Amino acid sequence: MLVQNEDISLFMNRPKVSVTIITRNEESNLPRVIKSVDWADEILVVDSGSTDGTVALARKLGARVLENVWSGYGQQKNFAQKNATYDWILNLDADEELTSDSRQEILTELESVGTDTKGFSFPRKSFYQGKWIRHGGWYPNYLVRLTDRRFSGWTEPFVHEQLAVKGLVKKLNHPIYHHTLNGVEEQVLTNLRFSQLGARDQLRRGKKPSLFRLIFKPIGKFVETYFLKRGLLDGLPGFVIAVNAAYSMFLKQAFLFERSTNENSDRR
Repeated sequence: MLVQNEDISLFMNRPKVSVTIITRNEESNLPRVIKSVDWADEILVVDSGSTDGTVALARKLGARVLENVWSGYGQQKNFAQKNATYDWILNLDADEELTSDSRQEILTELESVGTDTKGFSFPRKSFYQGKWIRHGGWYPNYLVRLTDRRFSGWTEPFVHEQLAVKGLVKKLNHPIYHHTLNGVEEQVLTNLRFSQLGARDQLRRGKKPSLFRLIFKPIGKFVETYFLKRGLLDGLPGFVIAVNAAYSMFLKQAFLFERSTNENSDRR
């Protein structure tokens, strides 16, 4: 039986939950994600300079809104986590949503959560080019999203932040839905942005550029995504994903060369 809004009272022994969502110009996505967590005890939206109707819409939908200048993905999520009302926090991106099954699973698990359990991870299923992607490393793609903040915090690289937890993390069965990337153009632009950030991270960690990695890591990434992780079973979208994954890897290595060369020139 799926949990309906009127059935939330059946889970009175669970700890209260805050949902955190970071936003910038997410007016089109907000109704879907907020509706999927309308059972939560608090919905906190942290906005970083939206110029559309995101902030007004979030308040209209019942969320508490804080505005915070953007300093990075992990930094923004840590700000949201720190300012949430309750210790158990579910973090979702604006282009994600919970299913009814995942909602029921969360409520059931929290109703009897043990003292050793400090977090839960979810499989995430992404919708791209008109279909749900099931291979190529995109699924199940387990992500830690529900934690007790007293034992967790977000890492703060330039990109690909993770929620680190001190304690047991249990895997849940039902996925978060991810409505990602409105086509190839958005994917290419996202690759460009994330590759630049990834190169900055590598340079900060002292990583040196390598011609070998520039040539062969993109090839290896395509083989991994399309063949080893069976992206070919997702049809044309799977091929596009694999090519873009390889392209993203090439860009990161190329940006690392460029930034490293520029830094060396500045020292002269």
